[in-house]
Amino acid sequence: ASSPDDEWPEAEKAEKLARGAALKWASGVFYCPEKLEGLGQYRSRETQRNSSIQSRLKSTVQSYLEGVSAGLEQLRSAAQEVQSVCQDLGAARWALLDSADRFQGLQQMRALMAEHVQLASVVQVLPQLFSVHEVFSHTLQLLRGQHLLEAHAELMMMEHLRDDILSQLHLRGLSSAQATVLSYFGGLQELNESLAKQLWDIVGSSLQLVREDPVLFVTAVRIIEREEKIDDTLLLEATFLPPGRPKGWRQKFYHVLQETITGAHFRAARVDAEGPGLARHLAVLQKDIVSELRVVKDLMVQCVPAHYNILSVCTATYHQALTSHLQDILREDLDKQALFLLLEWALHVYHSPEMMGHPDLLPEVDVSALGPLMSPELVELTERKYVVKVKASVLVWMQRTLEVEFKEWFREEEPETDHQGFFQSALPVIVMQMLNENIQVASLITDSLQQKVYNMALEELEAFLGRLREALVQCGKEHQKDRTIPKYYVSYLLAMLNNNLALSSSVSSLHPDTAHREVPTSLRAALDRTQKKACQLLLEELLLDLQPLCLQLPSRKWLSGSQLVSSMCEVIDKYAKDFSRVKKPVFTLLLTESELLVASQYLRALMQKKMVCKSEEERGQLCDRLLQDATQLRELFCGLGLDRSQQSLEAVFALRELICLKDPALLSLEVLGFITKYPDVSDEHISTLLDLRGDVSKEVRHMVLEMMAQHPQVLPESYRPIFSTILVPAPELPFCLRKGKCA
Repeated sequence: ASSPDDEWPEAEKAEKLARGAALKWASGVFYCPEKLEGLGQYRSRETQRNSSIQSRLKSTVQSYLEGVSAGLEQLRSAAQEVQSVCQDLGAARWALLDSADRFQGLQQMRALMAEHVQLASVVQVLPQLFSVHEVFSHTLQLLRGQHLLEAHAELMMMEHLRDDILSQLHLRGLSSAQATVLSYFGGLQELNESLAKQLWDIVGSSLQLVREDPVLFVTAVRIIEREEKIDDTLLLEATFLPPGRPKGWRQKFYHVLQETITGAHFRAARVDAEGPGLARHLAVLQKDIVSELRVVKDLMVQCVPAHYNILSVCTATYHQALTSHLQDILREDLDKQALFLLLEWALHVYHSPEMMGHPDLLPEVDVSALGPLMSPELVELTERKYVVKVKASVLVWMQRTLEVEFKEWFREEEPETDHQGFFQSALPVIVMQMLNENIQVASLITDSLQQKVYNMALEELEAFLGRLREALVQCGKEHQKDRTIPKYYVSYLLAMLNNNLALSSSVSSLHPDTAHREVPTSLRAALDRTQKKACQLLLEELLLDLQPLCLQLPSRKWLSGSQLVSSMCEVIDKYAKDFSRVKKPVFTLLLTESELLVASQYLRALMQKKMVCKSEEERGQLCDRLLQDATQLRELFCGLGLDRSQQSLEAVFALRELICLKDPALLSLEVLGFITKYPDVSDEHISTLLDLRGDVSKEVRHMVLEMMAQHPQVLPESYRPIFSTILVPAPELPFCLRKGKCA
């Protein structure tokens, strides 16, 4: 036999744990000697505790044993009852087996009973079957008299009779007999179609009927709801579905209503795509849609069940139809006015209090959940089309303005002046007004369209300035052929410069954002090129008047004291008076460029190798003449308002120092200072000046040129070139026999 410890290993483990825990507790409590005095108290307390635990354990075990005993007694009783039931069931089974032969006769009785029930049903419906055609005729008369509810009631009765018969045949598998029944009830199809036609005619006229006499419309809705209930019942049973079911007349109701709305407003003949015609069309649509939605909201809603959501259906129908209608219109080649009308109508008018936001429609009508009338992609495409049309229009107007502007150049009178006496024309006002109006009109639609038109306006203005420069060049060529045409050529060039200033100062005002009015770099460059071209033509005109005088120097007559420079001053002064009719920034520029032109022409004339000083006396005369001329010209420009530091005539004074130098051996130092001050001077220029002196030997010339080669110059960024624009004549070929044509 096994030991108790082998049978109850858990008890042994529990005892060991308890002993270990007790030992740990005792060692902790009696660690100090003074604690041993309380040993008796601990012992008595633990004895009481153990007694309490043992008593509770005994009580628990006793109650457990009593429960087990009661359970065993109940199981014994249940086993006896089950054995009794099994004996009773066996007896019943043998009794049924003995009576099986007696139930065979009941099967024949059941078959006869079923046949009797069928025959009774047939006998019951025979009167109705015999009266079917009579009912058909009566129902047709009711339909013709628009007694729709009565007609529909009889129609439902006939359909119910037919469907009941077909259902019975279907259950018994007599499908061959169904064709006979359908043929007998063939008139039902005609009646259904006649009733449906009247219903859809009523629905198609619903907006008018609910205002005048809603009875017919309400009747139609009641009939549709009856049919919907029949459809729902048959679909739920799902055993047999009669022919023609489900009718789906409620869905057909929505379809007819939507087709009526769409056909009445959006399927007319081709819409007039021109501005005025399109505006009238959109105004009619706006008026009709608001009016009809008010009828739906105030009247039709009361005539149909709430679950029809008739107002939402009609609103969505109008919205979708308008979306398609606008897309159809936009497929046409529309002008800018029509495109603007469509954008304004779709983005602003449609949602405004004058249309879908009308006080009479709110809050029930809400199109915000239906999406935009024009998709963002369509709006973007339409805006681009609009910008293209506006661009074409602006191009035509600008070209016409340019033509009118240059026609005025050939008038026999000067251009008009402003209150300060500056020449001007209407060109900048016309151009800026045209561009600004288009930008402001675009701002009525969207910010993106305004920005597109603004960008287009800057591009067109830049292109216009290009055409303006071409026209200036062409006019300049015509003037070169006959300087008397135009008569006031210079005055109109000055007016053009003032116009360019006006455009430059006002172009920033076109920007939609007042905080970021910066002129694009390309447009600023185009304005600068236009200004330079007009200034160039004015300077060419000045040059034509100066050239005959410049051709007379240097010469012996000039050295002896002619009035040549005085004549030049008169020409310059005359042009300066004309230049005063242009505003100050350009006036200063013209004065500076004129001074540079005079200085370069004077220097160019000196370097044409027309004269060589034959003696020291002639060099002295040349130096005196250079000093007088340069001083006279400098004082003239100073008197006109040009500071000495801005003048290029100082080069004449510096050149004079080269001529006046008495010792040619010092020329290297003098030339070094000269090229340092004027780094664009070349070897040819210096060689020509040395020739003009007439006393420079080959050795000195070689030394000077070698010195220049050793001291190459770099042009500073702020340096204004003067000598680089002056070409020196090529030296004559040696050994030529004569100046005529070579043989």
